[in-house]
Amino acid sequence: MPDDSSFLTREEHQHLADELRATEARMRELCDLTTDIYGPNHRVSFSFQKLLDALGRLMADLQVQAGHDSPQTDGEGPYV
Repeated sequence: MPDDSSFLTREEHQHLADELRATEARMRELCDLTTDIYGPNHRVSFSFQKLLDALGRLMADLQVQAGHDSPQTDGEGPYV
């Protein structure tokens, strides 16, 4: 585990946020596809939804962390 002096830069947070948003968009497409094929009550559709929920929680946690890593940054931040 990194020590307290380790953090991501603003640019690193932005790059990570861009990658996660692209991943989220692709996972949403695949979720929609499996839901169309198997229906919303199928285990696969449910698992995709759980994945998207977890990804959303990760991005929210990273948003908080970005605020700690770069407190001088105003605005919504990279993960919103």
